[in-house]
Formats: sequence, C-alpha cells, structure tokens
Amino acid sequence: MGRVTSRHKILRLDGGDSVRRTDTLAAEEPLEIRVGGRTLTVTMRTPGDDFDLVAGFLVAEGVIGGTRDLAGMRYCAGADEDGRNTYNVVDAVLGAHVPPLDPGLQRGVWTSSACGICGTAGIEGLRRIARWDVAADEVRVVPEVLYALPRQLRAAQSVFEATGGLHAAGLFTADGELVCVREDVGRHNAVDKVVGWALREGRLPLSGHLLAVSGRASFELTQKAAMAGVPLLAAVSAPSSLAVELAEDAGVTLVGFLRGETANVYARADRIRL
Repeated sequence: MGRVTSRHKILRLDGGDSVRRTDTLAAEEPLEIRVGGRTLTVTMRTPGDDFDLVAGFLVAEGVIGGTRDLAGMRYCAGADEDGRNTYNVVDAVLGAHVPPLDPGLQRGVWTSSACGICGTAGIEGLRRIARWDVAADEVRVVPEVLYALPRQLRAAQSVFEATGGLHAAGLFTADGELVCVREDVGRHNAVDKVVGWALREGRLPLSGHLLAVSGRASFELTQKAAMAGVPLLAAVSAPSSLAVELAEDAGVTLVGFLRGETANVYARADRIRL
C-alpha cells in the first residue's frame, strides 16, 4: 500500500537563521478507478481508504446507492520499476441489476486532487439522479453543536497533525457525535471516502446526519452531500454562489464560515434550532 506520508530533507529559514532538517509531507499518488475492467477516471489522492473513495465517487455520480449495488472491489496489478504492486488501480464490480454506465461518465483522464470530479450537468443533472428527498429531512441542530464541529474534526486529523497538508471530512450525528472522519489531499476525495464508508456500512441515506469539511463549500461538495442524503453541510470557509443555489434547490442546509462561535447559514436555516 502506498504511504500516507513521506519524509524529505529541507532547508528551514527562520528570520536570519537557517537549518537543514527532515520534513513530513502528505503523500499524493494517482488512483485509476475502473468499473468492470474499464477505466472510468484517474484522480490524485492520498493513499488509504481507497475502496471507500471509489464507493463514494460512484455514489456521487449516481451509479450506485446501496450496498447491493456494489458486488465487489479489488486492486489490480500495477507494478513499479522494481516489480512491486503500486496499489493505484481499483476495479469495481457492480451488481447485476445496476444499469450500464452512462457513456458520458467514462473520462479516462487525469483529474487533480484540488478539483472536483462532477459528471452531472449542474443542478438539473442532480435532480435527475438524486435518490433521496433531502428537503424532507426533519433534523434540527442547535448552534452549540455546529460550533463544536471544527474543533472535533481538527482533533481527529492524525495525518494533518504530522504534515499540515491534508483536508478532512467528518460525519456527525445531529447531537454532534463524530461517526467517521477521513483525510485526503483533495477535499472532494475526503468527502467521497466518508460517503463510501457509509455505503459499505449500509448507512445510506445519511438522514439526520451532519457533514463537516475543513475547507470551503463548493458546488461539488454540496452535490456529494445531497447524493448521500446528508441534510446539513458545514464548512469552515466560504461557499460558492452555485453551492448556495444547489443547496437551496436540493434542500440541504448550508453553513459557511464556521469559526469559533460564529457561522453563516446560507440555505435552509429552518433546521437551526434557536
């Protein structure tokens, strides 16, 4: 398995002083995602929880929505120059009842860990493939639960503690109990890993749950939350305008600038119990 971190020698500058030392970096390697032996896409990610990442990606794209839709996953052979398996190719096998993939999903191209992977055509596309009515979720959350989410998420970031270079996504109950956390160099990958974990555990849809992310709230992250049935997405930074439009349309409560005891609620503020 590829390493989550790597060590590199650096020159550390501090004012007028300098020192040579070894620094810990977050690993970034390609992952080729195949379905039935055919390449779907290649994404850059932090190795680890790869099966969760693949499952979550397929949920976000509307390919699968439950454990029975995914018959299995396996690492494919992919040797480096020393003949060792790189574990950078995962092939997913869908259930026999799952319809064939939309040809438009098959990319077979490189995608950056910093950029979302979105095969749907905006808000209209999400309406067509969404499996659950997130707008009908009756979950209610007190502000104190929201305020505690970034602190809990940060405390659970073990690799970030060593590298300072990873994003995180955390799944919480409406009472603020941490259920699952995943880290990755890509914000979108971190969310996919959480959603994929939930699918493999038979927890979808994630009704009554909260999803907290360490960065901003983009359209892609809002889409992934809606596709997993998450009624509330909270981010420590700003949302984009399209993320707000999508949240309003899908019925997702969207919280941004969640810092200390302050937050902005951009959509479905009725779920905040004052």
